[in-house]
Amino acid sequence: MARMQLFTGISADGTKVRVAYGEDSPASVALALLFAGDELPRLVYWGRPLPYPETLIDSYAALRPQRVSGALDETSWPTVLPTQAEAWSGAPRFVVRRGGVELFCKFAVEDIAIENGPEASRVTLKAADREQGVGLTWTCELVTGGLIRQRAIVENVSAEAAAGFSGIARSGDARSDDTRSGIARSGDARFSNARSGDARPSENQYALSSSPLEIDKVELGFALPAQACEILTTTGHHLRERSPQRQPFNIGRLERLSLVGRPDFDASLLLVAGVPGFGFERGESYAVHVGWSGNSALSAERLPYTQGVIGGGERLFGGEITLETGQEYSTPWVYGSYGDGLNEVASRFHAYVRSLHPNLRQKSRPVILNTWEAVYFDQNYETLRALADKAAAIGVERFVVDDGWFGSRRDDTSGLGDWQVSKDIWPDGPRSLKALSDYVHGKGMEFGLWFEPEMANPDSNVVRNHPDWLLRPTPGRLPMQGRSQQTLDLSNPETFAYIFEAIDKVVADLKLDYIKWDHNKYVTEAVSPYSGRPAVHAQTLAVYRMFRDLKANHPGLEIESCASGGGRIGLGILALADRVWVSDCVDPLERADIQRYTSLLVPPEMMGEHVGASPAHSTGRVTSQELRQAMAFFGHMGVEWNLLKEPEEDVEKLGRWIAEFKRYRDDFATGFAVHGDAPDSSVRLDGVVSADRSRAVYRFTQVTTSQVYPAAPVRLPGLDSSAVYHIRPLPIDMDLDIDGQSNGQTPLGWWNEQGITLPATSLEAYGIRPPSLNPAQAVLFLAECV
Repeated sequence: MARMQLFTGISADGTKVRVAYGEDSPASVALALLFAGDELPRLVYWGRPLPYPETLIDSYAALRPQRVSGALDETSWPTVLPTQAEAWSGAPRFVVRRGGVELFCKFAVEDIAIENGPEASRVTLKAADREQGVGLTWTCELVTGGLIRQRAIVENVSAEAAAGFSGIARSGDARSDDTRSGIARSGDARFSNARSGDARPSENQYALSSSPLEIDKVELGFALPAQACEILTTTGHHLRERSPQRQPFNIGRLERLSLVGRPDFDASLLLVAGVPGFGFERGESYAVHVGWSGNSALSAERLPYTQGVIGGGERLFGGEITLETGQEYSTPWVYGSYGDGLNEVASRFHAYVRSLHPNLRQKSRPVILNTWEAVYFDQNYETLRALADKAAAIGVERFVVDDGWFGSRRDDTSGLGDWQVSKDIWPDGPRSLKALSDYVHGKGMEFGLWFEPEMANPDSNVVRNHPDWLLRPTPGRLPMQGRSQQTLDLSNPETFAYIFEAIDKVVADLKLDYIKWDHNKYVTEAVSPYSGRPAVHAQTLAVYRMFRDLKANHPGLEIESCASGGGRIGLGILALADRVWVSDCVDPLERADIQRYTSLLVPPEMMGEHVGASPAHSTGRVTSQELRQAMAFFGHMGVEWNLLKEPEEDVEKLGRWIAEFKRYRDDFATGFAVHGDAPDSSVRLDGVVSADRSRAVYRFTQVTTSQVYPAAPVRLPGLDSSAVYHIRPLPIDMDLDIDGQSNGQTPLGWWNEQGITLPATSLEAYGIRPPSLNPAQAVLFLAECV
């Protein structure tokens, strides 16, 4: 359990110093925040738990920089929200305005409070720039499992409140809802109560204006030790999300922006800074993530005067958030994870996300068949009933009908937004969509449907009847289209109510168990005709609300987040969605790295991983069925394949793999995802170790040919170092001659039913030699504690 405590002392120069020290011993992580005088806090330690944390009072003298020539009287020493008032000369991180005039704020801390709850420990401070009428509440939490997160609430303070701004307002639950970030509240008097005994300066000291406070940017940061001098981010595009890239942590600023109304393909899922050469298995690493599904930025910045700072926040357009007196704006949570290697960094995110979804622990992840690549828009009762029969026979447990079941939606140019079942395709009676739902349920499977609630085709009844329901930059012009669609203004209560009620009715009428929620267009030039302001912020909150309201109305309903594949993946949507569609590309070779780097944030059981056709629809590449099945084995397994056109022996083989997956899926939903740091770039070693470390399943993939021949031994990360393990191939993958997998000319000594037994320390140090495989092949093997 995480615990936090506050230490107080006086430095040698007479400065009052307070240190908030938080520790989660089971998670082996700690942090320390130093408050010097009335300044905002500085992160002065983030790593393993410390003995004698009370001595951190001396970190003020240990870390405070000297004054140097050619600069200001104080050398920049970044707080969690650096400003020019503290000598920060980097990019502005706190930007607010009145009447278009920028305010340069200097915040003074008024009060600090510590709370220790069952799921998180928290430090909360109240600060203000009284003279300019800006209030700040900043919160940092150490969440059980070792994740750190921080956020800020900015208030437009009245003259009376500014004169006596003080006190802590506690919000009860130490794990407040991520999806409510950014709400501007009216009438909240959190900043109005002065402590007794506070001096109240005369009114003429305050040049306060009653004008609104415009919020432009609030970017929170984590200061890092100097050794964190290498950066890892990800980039990507449709069909190739989350491609890793590295660079030195140079002096200057690296900024990864997402400005299309969602995190998108090119967004860096995490920004990680670490020691040179840090990898999955080892190397001190510090990662940040912005838990927000709208516009955002991640940044890494160093000045000649400072160590590196990593962080981020929401990105707002001009006029998007304007606060009247007493109103406030809450930033999204900015998350930080520390670990010795990316596997440990990821494990903290996984533990947190799993804590939000206890339903996923209570119910094994059902194997899915999704109809998109099986039939596309060519839907009819007979075909999908036959496909459901095939699916049920091989152990599929959830049958999902994709795009094309509603309105005039015979292709992607028409009907989007008209969420009424198409009578042309699904006539009333025994061939209706309701009849298919009943049939699927009768086969013992769950039934799901595809929706895209935020979008509409211009060629649709909803747009013809309500053209003012579309986001648009001017009354006379729409944004550039994407996939023949525009974005509905869900910040308009009428639009929201219409779309919600239409979807809610379909869910009830068809007894849906599952929604595949898609999002296929960039949200650009997003001005609301309803408010007259940019609306990405309000649109994002409306999406969160619709998720919550649908789930509240239909207990047990699960929702998948898809956005042209992996275009909207982050802790904002993961607080509500039960899984994500990792990529529209199901080519297993492309998926090898897409899934690997998605798993830095998303636990395996929430990653949609499907067995598709060969050649792959997205790339045209031919791959073996063994590779396609192995690559979908660790996640939320599914099928994206027209089984009606496949030989019966291939369908039966898929059924055997599904049965094997079911033997281990509960381990995948509770265990530790691990990846190996093979020096050979042509191979991948991935796996999941059970929560008690008594067993693990690993996958070895030969992506391409290699300079090394046969493959070199690979280390097996994540095992209990004090244990001995029996290693053998999974029975389903015993025969290396299937589909020409192996090019080895003699048997591999341990690839048989007997296997071998070795201590974990040997397996983690010198490893085990995998089979010699042809390129584009993968095998699975098991490690069990003896």
